[in-house]
Amino acid sequence: MKLHELKPAEGSRKKRNRVGRGIGSGNGKTAGRGQKGQNARSGGGVRPGFEGGQNPLFRRLPKRGFTNVNRKEYAIVNLEALNRFEEGTEVTPELLIETGVVKNEKAGIKILGNGALTKKLNVKAHKFSASAKEAIENAGGTAEVI
Repeated sequence: MKLHELKPAEGSRKKRNRVGRGIGSGNGKTAGRGQKGQNARSGGGVRPGFEGGQNPLFRRLPKRGFTNVNRKEYAIVNLEALNRFEEGTEVTPELLIETGVVKNEKAGIKILGNGALTKKLNVKAHKFSASAKEAIENAGGTAEVI
């Protein structure tokens, strides 16, 4: 096959249907909308979720609880992920994003106490779990809330 022999696959390109362009087009007069009725009118049709006056599914289902619009979601980092840094490093949110430990900072970074920390690090984050803070201090480092 050469460059000048390329052409689209059979049936992959369909010509658009020009409605309301005369009786010979097969879609003249009513333009494929049928005779009268709600969908034949300009601006006609129903909104999404409308079920012809029947109580819609959304209204039939029970509602529970509420969503707190002020909720903050934190990017979580476990202690074992901090072992990749050199001894004595100052671990900041910027460093965590730069090294790929965290992809999206969200509302901040929270350090959780999963795994063991073997190095002395100065960790700066928005939140710490009690076990994480204890483990960092036991390893000889500091946990600073920013």
